[in-house]
Amino acid sequence: MESATMDKQHRTRESEKHAGSSELLCRLAHLVLPYLDAAGLVSVSATCKALHVISNSITSRRISDASRSFENHPIPFFNSVDSQLYDNFIYSPVQTLPSESGRVRSDPFMFRVEGAQGCACESCDLDSDICPCVDFDSGLPTRECGPSCSCGLECGNRLTQKGISVKLKVVMDRRKGWSLCADELIPKGKFICEYTGELLTTEEARNRQKLYDKISRSSHFSPALLVVKEHLPSGNVCMRINIDATRIGNIARFINHSCDGGNLCTLIVRSSGALLPRVCFFSSGVILENEELTFSYGESIVNSTGAQCFCNSACCRGILPAEHT
Repeated sequence: MESATMDKQHRTRESEKHAGSSELLCRLAHLVLPYLDAAGLVSVSATCKALHVISNSITSRRISDASRSFENHPIPFFNSVDSQLYDNFIYSPVQTLPSESGRVRSDPFMFRVEGAQGCACESCDLDSDICPCVDFDSGLPTRECGPSCSCGLECGNRLTQKGISVKLKVVMDRRKGWSLCADELIPKGKFICEYTGELLTTEEARNRQKLYDKISRSSHFSPALLVVKEHLPSGNVCMRINIDATRIGNIARFINHSCDGGNLCTLIVRSSGALLPRVCFFSSGVILENEELTFSYGESIVNSTGAQCFCNSACCRGILPAEHT
């Protein structure tokens, strides 16, 4: 009899302990659950009604805005192809450095040139030759004011630094996977977005590409490692920028390739006082609402059995471009 009583008391204490743990988890859910991936949310959602409601709320927010409120307009996901509700990644509107914790620095100019001289303008007039930072190539900015300038973010010569101003959406394509599309009519010469992600050394980029190639062989995996090579005026030196948006990046990671060059032009934009240039996309012509946004990944093909291209352009080569990292 005494043993049965002690066993009942033990079960009661365990039940109270479990209830207390569940209550604590529910109180902290709003802080903890946003860090979970899609699979983690599904698992937690099945635990109890309260966590189910919170998980569904987080999932709805992720579907409604891929940028997690970092941009001027929400960028929703749309999928009528399969059951994948959204693509989960850490959104960053600026470049970052590799971090195990996934912590993102908010400085848009990660590397600054100490002692650099920028303009002293309060607000730069793009139609005048007074500001030394103003430089347009074919009507598009190749040089902007930056961290060494006196003007603020409201300056007209900081076009690519004010976030995404056009309405976009991420749409699932049956063959390409996630694709970035216009959610309104976009005029020619409009700034679309910058390509952001983790800035890697060449060695880091090569190591990651080897890992990505290995993963891709055994599963459906789409890395977003962009390598930009720019030949400097001397012709003897090539500047290389490695940006990996696979884990941390912005909406540019969803822009697919087109063998005909696509409807976006890629521009290297420099800012006064910043060491590294930024890779920015502008509309090369009028882009209609619902039209997919694309650009050329390059022309080199190093593997005749590489990833298949589905751009459907008249000059499609059938294989996605790739270079030795």
